[in-house]
Amino acid sequence: MPSVDICFSPELLPLYDLRGRVAVVVDILRATSSIVTALASGVTHVFPVAELAECQALGEQHGCLTAAERDGRAAEGFDLGNSPFGYLDGVLPVRGRAVAISTTNGTQALRRSLAADAVVVGAFLNLQAVEEFARAQHKDVVVVCAGWKGKFCLEDTVFGGALAERLCDTFDVSSSDSTIAALHLWQQAKADLHGYLLQSAHVRRLNSLEANKDFEFCLRVDEYPAVLPIWKEDRLVALQAEVARV
Repeated sequence: MPSVDICFSPELLPLYDLRGRVAVVVDILRATSSIVTALASGVTHVFPVAELAECQALGEQHGCLTAAERDGRAAEGFDLGNSPFGYLDGVLPVRGRAVAISTTNGTQALRRSLAADAVVVGAFLNLQAVEEFARAQHKDVVVVCAGWKGKFCLEDTVFGGALAERLCDTFDVSSSDSTIAALHLWQQAKADLHGYLLQSAHVRRLNSLEANKDFEFCLRVDEYPAVLPIWKEDRLVALQAEVARV
């Protein structure tokens, strides 16, 4: 029986052997939620990179849009920040365009997870797509929480618990204390996810930046149930509809 494990922070990834496993990278607020929304809105592919300079260079090299954030704020000199509404508000046409993105936590976590057999992007917005993909692979799953600057993050861990609960009928979710803890957090949170996560330090940080609308949107469960960003070669593309075995 395959298992589900939760890595609370990218700093803990050296303790995990990702080979032969599926890595689900999650940064609920807001990188992975924005990436899911971008691909759902017609963006062709996403280049997630660690450094701002690399993001700018990709924009010039490929003629793609650039999106960047540091410490919760949109970085200067880029087309977009890290809000999912950048792909929804119609101010900047995104359909048919590629996007290069660099964020404080999420894109770093993704780049550090590439040893896995498959790397996909998870959010509450596409929880169903992540669940279906994990089932189709019949491999151990590691949820890589982006956290905040290497530290534990409540909302990413709660997502891990939500995924573990959905997979518990055919996956082992009891062999790891981190998964058990994430499940307990999700069971406490799920009746009022919005209210529960208001206590999160990152939510308070975002609300101080007047990003409450982002917070509420990122907690919509299965808003895009068939959109799965998956790593292919050097980019994320959308694996939609029927989930294919990799």
